[in-house]
Amino acid sequence: MTSSLLELRDLQVHADGASILRGVNLTINAGEVHALMGPNGAGKSTLANVIMGHPGYVVTGGSIHFHGEDIANWTPDERARAGIFLAFQYPEAIPGVSVVQFLRQAIAARKGLEELSVLEVRLDLMEWMERLGMDPAFAERHLNDGFSGGERKRNEVLQMALLEPALALLDETDSGLDIDALRIVARGVRTVRDEHADMGVLVVTHYVKLLEEIKPDQVHVLIDGRIESSGDATLAQSIEERGYDELRPPVIR
Repeated sequence: MTSSLLELRDLQVHADGASILRGVNLTINAGEVHALMGPNGAGKSTLANVIMGHPGYVVTGGSIHFHGEDIANWTPDERARAGIFLAFQYPEAIPGVSVVQFLRQAIAARKGLEELSVLEVRLDLMEWMERLGMDPAFAERHLNDGFSGGERKRNEVLQMALLEPALALLDETDSGLDIDALRIVARGVRTVRDEHADMGVLVVTHYVKLLEEIKPDQVHVLIDGRIESSGDATLAQSIEERGYDELRPPVIR
């Protein structure tokens, strides 16, 4: 068994009969931050969703190991309870359910408890909201209902802080944010990582600006369903300057 936090071995995935991931190999150890970049349609968000167990995708080859266990047959709920967290690119609004109510249920499920007291959750929630620079009134608002793009993404970071995942998947957390909101979200991610140093993070992004704030240990480039290049943060800067074309595999005619 491997001692890595997450290991993808020759992962192949189909959706609606089409091949999307064509043999992805990736290892993330505890405490590491990895960034996944690539052009539109490369399969970046698909990879995050497959790790989380989205039922719309079919694993046709390879394996997903988490803490050394093959989790291919685990449900999304089982993966979440085991410590995998996905911050969505477009978080859904849930009218009628407040942020604190949602977190109370989510934290109880994560810890394997039937329920938690509202007071216990509220105390932790208020502490983290202060650390993340969020208005305390935010806790009583309905989840993502009427939230701005920046508020939705900060709420995802707040959930990550309170759920204490072993592995956090951030699917284009910077999507739709201006530079000030991006820095606020990135600062929140850093704050959570400072508290949970063993947490592994996979950041799916198009933009170097977020990586300048979060500072990944490794950067991977996904093109046409395969990781074509991996390196340190300088790889992201190279992509910013030159684009993806030089990293594409040669076309065999």
